[in-house]
Amino acid sequence: MRILVTGGAGYIGSHTVKILLEKGYEPVIFDNLSSGHKELLPGGIFIQADLREKEKIEKVIKEYRIEAVIHFASLIQVGESYDNPRLYYTHNLITTLNLLEAMLEAGVKKFVFSSSAAVYGEPRFVPITEEHPLNPTNPYGQTKAFIEKILADYGRAHGLSYISLRYFNAAGADLDGQRGELHEPETHLIPNIMLHLLNKKPYFELYGDDFPTPDGTPIRDYIHVLDLAEAHVLALRLMEAKPVQAFFNLGTGQGYSVREIISWVERITGKKVRLSLKPRRLGDVPILMASKERAARELQWEPRYSDIETIIRTAWKWHLYWSQQK
Repeated sequence: MRILVTGGAGYIGSHTVKILLEKGYEPVIFDNLSSGHKELLPGGIFIQADLREKEKIEKVIKEYRIEAVIHFASLIQVGESYDNPRLYYTHNLITTLNLLEAMLEAGVKKFVFSSSAAVYGEPRFVPITEEHPLNPTNPYGQTKAFIEKILADYGRAHGLSYISLRYFNAAGADLDGQRGELHEPETHLIPNIMLHLLNKKPYFELYGDDFPTPDGTPIRDYIHVLDLAEAHVLALRLMEAKPVQAFFNLGTGQGYSVREIISWVERITGKKVRLSLKPRRLGDVPILMASKERAARELQWEPRYSDIETIIRTAWKWHLYWSQQK
């Protein structure tokens, strides 16, 4: 089965391409490399192109006889989305609409969407179930919520099968240490701690220690990137078996505070983190933790690598490897 993977040279995309290849799928990677890295790809057909070019999407879908799409390509920086909402609304929505239009014109009706826990905003209860109201607190999260509404409408009107996967905090790296998180700029917690420990930053910036949590720092649900990748393949298999229109959380149901993550990193690396306390960032919520019951029940998905020690050990192995390549 030939799968179009948009943004497939990115962090989660490249890991998913690896799993697709292992499971016998034929991934066609469509990426403009604005934030992706071709060197992370383990194989597959690579096409450097932009989703703003609808004609190019149409050509690729037709030429490679695409049967399903996994859509990762997106602008993802929360802070930037506050500063430039126009960019996020136009880019994330228009590129997705272009992709859906090209798919429907070609009769392709299987779509896996890379969504986010950001659609929930500040939770009313934890763990968060898929029935939790959607109330995003930033433009990035708003774009993900809007696209989910579009999918529901396209499913009703056009018979589109879709699965939207709401990630909590993606983390970790491939077990072999050959691919991992590589953003510019880096905004995620664990990579930023490790960049500091590798002397790329003079200290680690801690944004707020006055949250209503036991140690004053935000609590997040960390999910290993390989477990996220596996969920995409399970989503494809479910859609191969029957028409599906569904939303799933991808998390562990267990949370760790920023200070707890720092302690784990120090324990595993044997290095001491130097902190610089900063004010809270706009939109940061105290706690985000997922209910994974629906994904376990309907996707048969169970995280295998998402214990915090494996997450941090694999991330550290990757960052050591990458620091030696530069």
